Amino acid sequence: MARKLVIVMANTDPRNGEELGAPIFQASVAAAMDYEVEVICTATAGRLMKKGVAEKLVVKPGSPKSVYEFIKEAHEAGVKFYCCSPNLDLFDMSKDDLIPECAGIVGGAYLVEEIMEGDTKVLSY
Repeated sequence: MARKLVIVMANTDPRNGEELGAPIFQASVAAAMDYEVEVICTATAGRLMKKGVAEKLVVKPGSPKSVYEFIKEAHEAGVKFYCCSPNLDLFDMSKDDLIPECAGIVGGAYLVEEIMEGDTKVLSY
């Protein structure tokens, strides 16, 4: 049985907060179940890894809890967040612009290798 879960947030648009809750919540749940969990933010979702972005977002209008707070809780549960390398250029970011909860930068080959050669399950949002 796979002990690792990779959640790919590619189609999840930070401009629509409702889309952000499920993948981050499911990552937290999987980590609480002792799975190794990675969330790879790519395409538009890559913005979430930039300092100041997730702090301004909420999953539900009127919620006192920001998306960044959900990310911090998931990180504390053991979830590792990654930014996809093309996002640095796409959103004019450098490594210094990334939130502290971002474990690093990965490229497309990393994801392909995890899926094809690892004992990994993948969810995509």
